Amino acid sequence: MRLLEEKILRNGRALNEDVLLVDSFLNNQVDAPLMAEVGKTLAEAAKELGITRVITIESSGIAPAMMTAMTLGVPLVILKKSTSRILKDDVLQTEVFSFTKNAAYQLTLKKRFVLPGDRVLLVDDFLARGEAAHGASRLIEQAGGSVAAIGIVIEKSFQPGRALLTEKGYKVISLARVARMGEGFIEFTEADA
Repeated sequence: MRLLEEKILRNGRALNEDVLLVDSFLNNQVDAPLMAEVGKTLAEAAKELGITRVITIESSGIAPAMMTAMTLGVPLVILKKSTSRILKDDVLQTEVFSFTKNAAYQLTLKKRFVLPGDRVLLVDDFLARGEAAHGASRLIEQAGGSVAAIGIVIEKSFQPGRALLTEKGYKVISLARVARMGEGFIEFTEADA
């Protein structure tokens, strides 16, 4: 997605070879028109997959996932990273390790929001090592749904996430694929959509 790549080059900052800061348009501040285009592009790429729900992980995936769900006309389900006193009944959980935060957390899905037979488009902001997407996929499948595809806004293609997910049989749709980066430069490889 050329528009997204241009935005990353203009407003993103590679702090080193592993960390890409996009807080001005995806994390702390959201570029709503760009997220609308991201949602349209992901929806178009998944239109033949029979998607019945879009699922994301709080919080940076919410904006692109919401726009995708709106375009597809399906519900959006948000997986929680933190525990809550009100999320006790009817939940599935799995542990996921966050390399960004260097800590494990419990990813939580309220079971009643994924029905047996649901075809899910899982949308996430970044794909690096694939831990979050793999954990979310486990929960979706435990609830009786299937992951039709995993839509990624920005993939760090030099890290093992895509290989992990495709090895498990998941279709990955990345809109911007970073081939390499370092302080002051970002290079892309061909995206999926």
